[in-house]
Amino acid sequence: MTPDFIYDKTFENTVFEPHSISFKEYENCKFINCDFTACSFLSTLFIDCDFKNCNFKNAAINYVGLRNCHFQTCNFTHVNFTMIDQTIFEFSFTDCNLEFTLFYGLNLKKTTFINCSLISADFMEADLSQVMFDNCNLYRANFTKAKAEKADFYTSYNFDIDPASTKLKNAVFAKEALEGLLKKHQLIIK
Repeated sequence: MTPDFIYDKTFENTVFEPHSISFKEYENCKFINCDFTACSFLSTLFIDCDFKNCNFKNAAINYVGLRNCHFQTCNFTHVNFTMIDQTIFEFSFTDCNLEFTLFYGLNLKKTTFINCSLISADFMEADLSQVMFDNCNLYRANFTKAKAEKADFYTSYNFDIDPASTKLKNAVFAKEALEGLLKKHQLIIK
């Protein structure tokens, strides 16, 4: 099946139906106040696209290509990113709800998360090298066996990262937040 190609189009206040997004390529498109919650993404490609105030909560994001995409104020609660096309992908998130999302085993090198809620997000075994977590809530986020070398956690908070099971060489942390690296030791820090 040859995918439909949509170029330089703006979608506003659109509610996408379950399979309406599948087998399509979107390039240089804008999605504003759109609802993707009922969607099952399949063989969908987004290139140079911007998403603002969109809802992806519980959407099935399978075999999706995200190339140079930016998400602002979007809801991704309970979304599983592990099946996205990893050949060439680049995306960033600003002011997004990414609670209970799965990034298990993904190569997220240089991805940017700004002012995001990543409560209980799963980064297990992910490559987080040079990732920027700028002012993000990382409460109960899982970093087990992740590679977070040169990652920037300086302004983020509520994290509990075990340096014994996470590669953190040259990662940046605020000294006030170092207790997040020592929680497993049950130390009392004053």
